[in-house]
Amino acid sequence: MSEIDRVLRSNLKLRHLQMLVALDQFRHLGRAAEFLSVTQPAVSKSLAEIERMFGLALFDRSTRGTEPTPYGDSVVRFARTVLADYGRTRDEIDAVASGAAGRTSVGAMVVAMPVLVARAVEMLKASSALTTVLVEEGDLTRLLPKLRLGELDVFVGRLEPGYAAPDLGTEALYDEPMTVVVRPGHPLLEKRRPGWADLAKVPCVMPPPWASLRVKLDQMFFRDGVHPPADIIESASFLAQMSFLWQRDAAAFMARSVARHFEEEGSLKVLRLKVPIDLPPVGLITMRGKRRTPSTEKMIGCLRQAAKMK
Repeated sequence: MSEIDRVLRSNLKLRHLQMLVALDQFRHLGRAAEFLSVTQPAVSKSLAEIERMFGLALFDRSTRGTEPTPYGDSVVRFARTVLADYGRTRDEIDAVASGAAGRTSVGAMVVAMPVLVARAVEMLKASSALTTVLVEEGDLTRLLPKLRLGELDVFVGRLEPGYAAPDLGTEALYDEPMTVVVRPGHPLLEKRRPGWADLAKVPCVMPPPWASLRVKLDQMFFRDGVHPPADIIESASFLAQMSFLWQRDAAAFMARSVARHFEEEGSLKVLRLKVPIDLPPVGLITMRGKRRTPSTEKMIGCLRQAAKMK
């Protein structure tokens, strides 16, 4: 067994891992010590102890704070993964002891949240009311690292081909087109056949620049002979979309099932404008080869069942 194997398997303690993650999070010895409820010298001593184990510098110290070295980045990733597994095991044991059925964590994009995920959670709770479901909303750039670190059990959203990787298992569930939405009473609703030129004249909430959908939407404006809107807010957040629909009289682009759901509630209106662009399907992403808990298996089954009801 190599020296690093010995350190990772035997020498590192839970308190070492917690300290490394705290130091990476706060990038300051004093703030990490405060978070851990220990003294700053104790954090310094613990870090020096870990670095002696590895024979490597894991953090660079300066008057401005601490910064992980490339070796430190690797060890911190290891620490986060171990702590996530520890937390999940602790919660599962607590759940069994309290009579609950278990715990699962889901990362969801807006396209899946209010209809697919909500319906799947309702199904899961109907058969296992005491199962705890942690739902975290975000985009692929934010949620995939959490999936890889074990902080999430399954991701639900658009299966962007640019994020495919050998360690990820994907499963397409259904196709989900886009629509344009505005607040009830918006002037564009008075137009019998609103066009992209009309849309370009009003404030718009657009996807972030790195999103493939953004490029395709810009192309729709150019195809119609107009420039994309100059007055834009860039966000993938549903809350931001809803806020700016009302505060700025903006238009936004939303998945059809999500838009219909909130139109039925009276929160918004779907504009009579087709958005004929090809988009990746909505589906599941899990870590390939990772053993799933019974609660996660049930949740995935409920997601599949809910997708068939769309």
